[in-house]
Amino acid sequence: MGGVAGMRGRQTVRDMLLSMAVIGAVVAVIYVFIPHDDKADPIKAVDYRVELVTARRAAPYPVAAPEGLAKGWKPTSVSYKGTDGHAWHLGFLDPDGEYVAVEQSTAPSRKYIPQVSQQAAKTDRTQQVAGAAWERWEGPKYDALVHQDKGVTTVVTGTASAQRLAEMAAALRTS
Repeated sequence: MGGVAGMRGRQTVRDMLLSMAVIGAVVAVIYVFIPHDDKADPIKAVDYRVELVTARRAAPYPVAAPEGLAKGWKPTSVSYKGTDGHAWHLGFLDPDGEYVAVEQSTAPSRKYIPQVSQQAAKTDRTQQVAGAAWERWEGPKYDALVHQDKGVTTVVTGTASAQRLAEMAAALRTS
């Protein structure tokens, strides 16, 4: 009986190896014939128009969004939270692939600004952007431009250069 059991064991291993070879061949065929683009950008652009209209109707302040940005800016995230300080968020990748976010809220600025700017700290410098003075904040991860007006704090922040942050701030419109 030992001989029969040994034969069955070898046959089981052989069947298992054949099954794995068939599965591997099927996977290879699927990979070859199903179109895929390894160079495609995995980050999809979002259309934020509906959320912008909704936020502008609901927020107790003029909600800002960019107009007329140069080609290459890609919107990647959007949200509006009616609770939690009526927080508006609009995220982008700039033409260099760096992150830029527009953040607005009625929340207390002393907590809100460090939160959305990843712990950036206020400097003693300001920057004129489109006729308005913006505070410069710098941090280990994000830098930011901050503008406070009539109970709302607007923060343009991210990993992008100061020039790109200013470009975004200059493009912001509230209607």
